[in-house]
Amino acid sequence: MSNFAFLHSDFRAIAESATRAEAHIMGDPRAACFHARFTLEAIVHWLYRHDNSLQMPYSRKLGALLHDPGFQNLLPEAVFQKARVIHQMGNQAVHSRRTVQQYDALQVVKELFHLSFWLVRTYAPAVPLEQVKWHDEDIPRPKAGADHVSRKELEALEAQLAEQNEAALKRQQERDELDAELQELRRELTRLRQEADRQPDLHDYSEEFTRSYLIDVDLKRAGWPLDQERDREYPVTGMPNSRGVGYADYVLWGDDGKPLAVVEAKKSTIDPDTGRQQAKLYADCLETMHGQRPIIFYTNGYETWMWDDRSYPPRQVAGFYKKDELNRLIRRREQRTPLDVTAVRDEIVERYYQKRAIGSVFEQYAAARRKALLVMATGTGKTRTAIALVDVLQRSGWVKRALFLADRVSLVRQAVNAFKTHLPESSPVNLVTEKDAEGRVHVCTYPTMMGLIDESKGSEARFGIGHFDLVIIDEAHRSVYQKYGAIFRYFDSLLIGLTATPREQVDRNTYTLFDLEPGVPTDAYELSEAVSDGFLVPPRAEQVDLRFPREGIDYNQLSDEEKEQWESLDWGDEADEGSVPDRVNASAINNWLFNNTTVDTVLQHLMEHGHRVECGDRLAKTIIFARVIDNRVKYPQSLIDDFSQKEKDPHIAISVDMLDTGIDVPEVANLVFFKPVYSKIKFWQMIGRGTRLCPDLFGPGEDKEDFRVFDFCFNFDFFRENPDGIESSGAVSLGTRLFCARVELLDRVQHQPELDEGGQLHRSIVDELQGDVAAMNTGNFMVRMHRKAVERFRERAAWEDLSDDDRATLQREIAPLPVEKEQEEIESRLFDLTSLRMQLALADQNAAVFEQLRQRLVDIAMMLEEKAAIPAVRQQLAYLAALQEQGFWDGIDLQALEEMRLKLRVLVPLLDKKKRTIVYTDFQDEVVSIREEDPLPLPTMINAQYEKKVQEYLKAHRNDLVIHRLRTNQPLTPRDLRILEKKLVDIGEDSGETLLSELLQRSGSPSLVHFIRSMVGLDRSAAQQAFSRFLSDRSLTARQIRFIELIIDQLTARGVMDSSALYEPPFSHMHSGGPDELFAGKDAVVNEIFSILHEFTPSVEGHHD
Repeated sequence: MSNFAFLHSDFRAIAESATRAEAHIMGDPRAACFHARFTLEAIVHWLYRHDNSLQMPYSRKLGALLHDPGFQNLLPEAVFQKARVIHQMGNQAVHSRRTVQQYDALQVVKELFHLSFWLVRTYAPAVPLEQVKWHDEDIPRPKAGADHVSRKELEALEAQLAEQNEAALKRQQERDELDAELQELRRELTRLRQEADRQPDLHDYSEEFTRSYLIDVDLKRAGWPLDQERDREYPVTGMPNSRGVGYADYVLWGDDGKPLAVVEAKKSTIDPDTGRQQAKLYADCLETMHGQRPIIFYTNGYETWMWDDRSYPPRQVAGFYKKDELNRLIRRREQRTPLDVTAVRDEIVERYYQKRAIGSVFEQYAAARRKALLVMATGTGKTRTAIALVDVLQRSGWVKRALFLADRVSLVRQAVNAFKTHLPESSPVNLVTEKDAEGRVHVCTYPTMMGLIDESKGSEARFGIGHFDLVIIDEAHRSVYQKYGAIFRYFDSLLIGLTATPREQVDRNTYTLFDLEPGVPTDAYELSEAVSDGFLVPPRAEQVDLRFPREGIDYNQLSDEEKEQWESLDWGDEADEGSVPDRVNASAINNWLFNNTTVDTVLQHLMEHGHRVECGDRLAKTIIFARVIDNRVKYPQSLIDDFSQKEKDPHIAISVDMLDTGIDVPEVANLVFFKPVYSKIKFWQMIGRGTRLCPDLFGPGEDKEDFRVFDFCFNFDFFRENPDGIESSGAVSLGTRLFCARVELLDRVQHQPELDEGGQLHRSIVDELQGDVAAMNTGNFMVRMHRKAVERFRERAAWEDLSDDDRATLQREIAPLPVEKEQEEIESRLFDLTSLRMQLALADQNAAVFEQLRQRLVDIAMMLEEKAAIPAVRQQLAYLAALQEQGFWDGIDLQALEEMRLKLRVLVPLLDKKKRTIVYTDFQDEVVSIREEDPLPLPTMINAQYEKKVQEYLKAHRNDLVIHRLRTNQPLTPRDLRILEKKLVDIGEDSGETLLSELLQRSGSPSLVHFIRSMVGLDRSAAQQAFSRFLSDRSLTARQIRFIELIIDQLTARGVMDSSALYEPPFSHMHSGGPDELFAGKDAVVNEIFSILHEFTPSVEGHHD
């Protein structure tokens, strides 16, 4: 008898399909998985047809139906996970060339059994289920000579069934809408389901097994078929237990029969870290048994950790490595060679600071630190430095494939061309245009890579987590990791960030991403250094004040002819009927009012004062930074390419964004700021467009020595008043803001129950939030990395009594994740956000914010009244009128605001989209003043940066005469001290004296010589000579001699030691009573030790303590 015999006659089609899947388990596992998936589809369609709580989503594809929020809310989490397993394994059966194992077919059909049990229990409660259990012995045995269905046949069958289902569903839906009997059946089945939900479900759904089987699914996504007996529960010998035997959960094997990795799986409720030691012991045994140490993975199905204990400490990863990726890791242990900056090829980079930066990165990697951040001014060769890094890392066996990420297509093209020029053997690939090409360097935009990560080849991920050994982030800053940080978390690679942003402007969280102290990148070479070294040219700037952008336009100050023009202009809806404004403020100029002669005056000034080439016949290459009015330009990349060539037109480029950053055109000699810039970071990036050297720009032997900056929008004034500028807080999506606001409101309601008597608002907020979480597809790599939190908050119980930690998880971890459900009108969602802010203001008793938002709501109500001809609005006219009365708001509560939100959110999309009329004028503008500007103060050092530079200087000059005297305990002369002090002050440039004073204060050193000695240490031979009598004193015990040796060690490292240090660790570890008790009865020895330590106090001739 079939295991699916319990399926009620109402589920006849489902029973037939399920039985077909069961019948193929033994004989044709691929077909079994296919039919299980087809049965799942039949169950899902039945549910959408018969349960009133479900509405057919935008797509009838099985994936969309499964991940619809309503569907996920309908199924218990344990049952939903079974549907996911059937769906994924069914897809693999059809689309993967790999053999499908009987084990997989058995597990998938078992999951179908549990799903079917839930279906009958919920919608056919009269069916007796007490004795229903799965029995392996009921699985039909295969018939002799039965044919296997090929993968291609299954693909064709899938396409045929999908087409038939689509047509049948449409016909059925049209009939169902008119079928009153079906409507009654729906109501009855929905009632039965609600009744079943209230009864305890005692069936064992094998939830933990499903979770562990999802580890199988993840391994198969990485290309591991798990089709050999040795792949699971592999016996290992040499375990430290009574029998000396253990069983590794999974072993991943290489083609040579040696283990590549061992995987230890723990229950989902257990911290995966508990499996680390056990996995290490399995790795030890496997190494002994097979002569190769495997990579270690340990996981609980939610979180996975990887440990290559020959190279790095454990780290969390986004999944499992593919076979070729693990092979690379194993081979790299023997094949990679130490990184050496002398291996850098001069034909790629030859400047000292580039090689220094590369050496700093190599030091990081050699110390098992996998991340590095390089700050390099625009024009100093960031990309070429990255290419040189890739070259050495590939030749040294550290990297096979590298990924270079940029934020614009034009920058991708530029990087690809640079790799082709300087490292052609890397076969660079532009993934934006050549998605299937292979090479050793891939270059891509961030959004394109986000899409490619989720692509599959058959059932395998196209890019495994170990596909790239190195990821390079061009312009690493906050907006990049906020939007695309999931890329860096997905790929388990070495990481290099490149940025031209001055280091003190780099966001603190960017340093955190690279595991660095804020303000102290791995290496930095900034604009001031580059100009001083002659590698960049400085700006020569002037601020040009025009009357209209400075003062606005006053009607009364116009000529009679201009007044006539003013009166005839179309001022749009902003002007009252029958009247025109009497003035336009300065902020409107170049915003919505554009005056022709203002533009003419700018261009005239540029032509007269800008750098010119070809003996003054032509303006040099010029970028005008302007606001966008119309960006409908055909072939913009072609125009950029032409502008980048020295002799080609155009020679003037108007940039509304594309040329603001990243484009390298050495011939640019004029920059025009015709828009305000508020970000200091972006301002310096824009200035960087002109800093590059350009030999012979003005003729043979006449090189570019500077570039002109014309500021027509008071940017220099702005940065004088706001030295740090105003940085964007980062783009947070509307969906994220809505989710976070709802979490905040839920928190208020839970902690102040009086705000929500009856709990209706609490339920509706949870419905919205849980629906969003349910619509997060765990097949998406971003969601998969937060699967534990997502699956937890799919359960209704998780939303009861949220803790502070829960709220933080929801807002930081879950809110930014993609939600796969049909989005409503943007106007409705924006109105939701306004309403939520209003509810929060009411809950927090913030009267000022509440009143501001209330007035906005009244304005919306008034505008909606003007749409009374629309039936939906006409029905709400009385409500809209009441909303405008003060009495409506007296004593209003959160639930009333919620009802208002629900009534108005469907109406606000009906409002006309207000659009400011663009006004063009031709009034005579004029230059008011021209002021030469010193470029803005170039970024100065902060304390941490200064301290690092001092350390580097002292380390590099430890053998200089003056420092050598200090290290060998010789007194310095006053002149020595002055020389040293000047050197350290010079390191801090203009702020050197202040920085040095603050450094000495922080160090706690009583003088400069004390500080320097503490940094450079003491020459060991000097310390040994001072204590030589004790070391040869045969009356001392071995322990006492070791104490003396420890003093020498510490003195050598510290440079200076106070006698009180002898009573603290590490000395107190030798004797808690200190030297007095260790040398009991030898007071003279103790006194002499104290005396010698005092002798090592650094001194200056003529100076006395």
